[in-house]
Amino acid sequence: MNTPLAKKSTLSEIEARFDHDVERFSNLETGQSSTIDAPLSMELITQAAIVTTPEINCVLDIGCGAGNNTIKLLRDYGKDFDCDLNDLSKSMLARAEERVSQETNGRIRLFHGDFGAVTLKHGSYDVIIAAAVLHHLRGDQDWVNAFEKIYHFLKPGGSFWITDLVSHENARLHATMWRRYGGYLESRGGEDYRKKVFDYIDKEDSPRPVTFQLELMRKVGFQSVDILHKNSCFAAFGGIKGEP
Repeated sequence: MNTPLAKKSTLSEIEARFDHDVERFSNLETGQSSTIDAPLSMELITQAAIVTTPEINCVLDIGCGAGNNTIKLLRDYGKDFDCDLNDLSKSMLARAEERVSQETNGRIRLFHGDFGAVTLKHGSYDVIIAAAVLHHLRGDQDWVNAFEKIYHFLKPGGSFWITDLVSHENARLHATMWRRYGGYLESRGGEDYRKKVFDYIDKEDSPRPVTFQLELMRKVGFQSVDILHKNSCFAAFGGIKGEP
């Protein structure tokens, strides 16, 4: 990625792109076609949330898109829970509300805008999900602020699960993993598709290594952290907030 952080897409530009991509993200199986192992990662964070947080009453979905991850969790958990949905895109939020309301009788609340500016009650959530969203964070302090907020929003014993695009600490390893990803994209849609995806990643995204994120999770207070899956430059991982 060559675009410096200061010249990355603004939140408004990212919002506009996702406003026009609602239909693609409204399918559990194909919504993340540009992501390696997306269905598997969704399955893994869902099962991790259920087994580590046996009683789920309230969930926060950060960057919820059209609601796929919350819907998957509701279906696998098998019981209603309250859902707080956050996204930059109003169009995504509207679709998420429509779809999630068909899966639960629990309360659904919508929070439009940047997660960093959202005000929520501390100790409110049993589970927090962040799927394909944290790579939009920029400088180190943005990452620290986000992880601290997430930790404080969780109830004691609650869990936080991530699936996302990641970078690598070693430059040669990073280049190798991105070549592998490029090959995956070409297998899905040819060279033009690879270039399209790489161009908007370069413009929009600023992913960090899994190692960086796990270390940060421990630093802000998570008692235990785990990697569920990693393939090329995509990973599923998370952590549990200790009991008081």
